[in-house]
Amino acid sequence: MSFFKKIFSKEKKETLDKGLEKSKNTFFDKLSKAVAGKSKVDDDVLDNLEEVLVSSDVGVNTTLKIIERIEARVAKDKYLGTDELNAILREEISGLLSEIDSGNATEFTVPSQNKPHVIMVVGVNGVGKTTTIGKLAYQFKKAGKNVILGAADTFRAAAIDQLQIWADRTQVPIVKQNMGSDPASVAFDTLQSAVNQNADVVIIDTAGRLHNKVNLMNELTKVKRVMQKVVGDAPHEVLLVLDGSTGQNAFEQAKQFTAATEVTSLAVTKLDGTAKGGVVIGISDQFQIPVKYIGVGEGMEDLQVFNKFEFVDSFFK
Repeated sequence: MSFFKKIFSKEKKETLDKGLEKSKNTFFDKLSKAVAGKSKVDDDVLDNLEEVLVSSDVGVNTTLKIIERIEARVAKDKYLGTDELNAILREEISGLLSEIDSGNATEFTVPSQNKPHVIMVVGVNGVGKTTTIGKLAYQFKKAGKNVILGAADTFRAAAIDQLQIWADRTQVPIVKQNMGSDPASVAFDTLQSAVNQNADVVIIDTAGRLHNKVNLMNELTKVKRVMQKVVGDAPHEVLLVLDGSTGQNAFEQAKQFTAATEVTSLAVTKLDGTAKGGVVIGISDQFQIPVKYIGVGEGMEDLQVFNKFEFVDSFFK
């Protein structure tokens, strides 16, 4: 199918294949057992397939959509062999992801009409938020953009220190204040610096705690409001970072953060160390928010722009 035309470089594709290896192998082990002794896709096979998808962290709602799509094909074609199931799953999951307006990018780019392009990053502590920001800074700088970081997660001293390490490593400027400072004040100073320095991209780190959703909502709303005093339509993007290895917990975090603020894109990290890669499919579908980046390794280059066709191709390779 035209869905699967290769658009990644060979190196990127190899990294993606390797990063999804655990998820793929676990999924196909389960799938093989689900169709063992069967030659035709029947109700039993579909029941087993439903269990495989749910246990692979695709999520119940998304699994039911996929099963319904396959049932429609069975009804239409009258006979589908279990040997065709891999190709059918691949096509139907690609079709499902294609309904989400996430574009089909392969490179790190930002809209040219926003200068600076302001990205506010949210997510709980421990999901790889600061690492993702550092890798984004590296990739945007590599693409020729002038980048500034803002350390507005002032709740933890470690968060400021970690972002400073990434700023040093990537050699991009950082705006910070002391622990306990007003996050909105840091964001304001960062945007002023960005405007003064004619920066292309601003990445603002924010507090990673969910113990009180009302407090989180108020804080993020205040940060947005203060930023808009400098750049009228900021932030242009609210990026939620999720740890793919937590499976269903990532769904819950997405639910909490989308209730607290208007999330516009997702980054799913730590996919290389887990068999829960199916969570990318479920989260994309359930929240109708595009997954923009995925983490498939620890290296600087291992944060990739998410391309749904390449992802499905690697997952079902």
